[in-house]
Amino acid sequence: MRVKVFDCNHEKELESKINEFILTSKCDIIDIKYQVSIALFGEDQLFCFSALIMYESK
Repeated sequence: MRVKVFDCNHEKELESKINEFILTSKCDIIDIKYQVSIALFGEDQLFCFSALIMYESK
């Protein structure tokens, strides 16, 4: 089993990266774990969207 980690500032960017990986890697996806982290910096909110993909190479 292998893993691939993605980390993005916007959920649409994460979605695009995951879809691109699935289409181009030609592997068997075992599971995808998704997480969102939020931090406050002054009056700004910082978001971190991440995903861990567990897969098997063909």
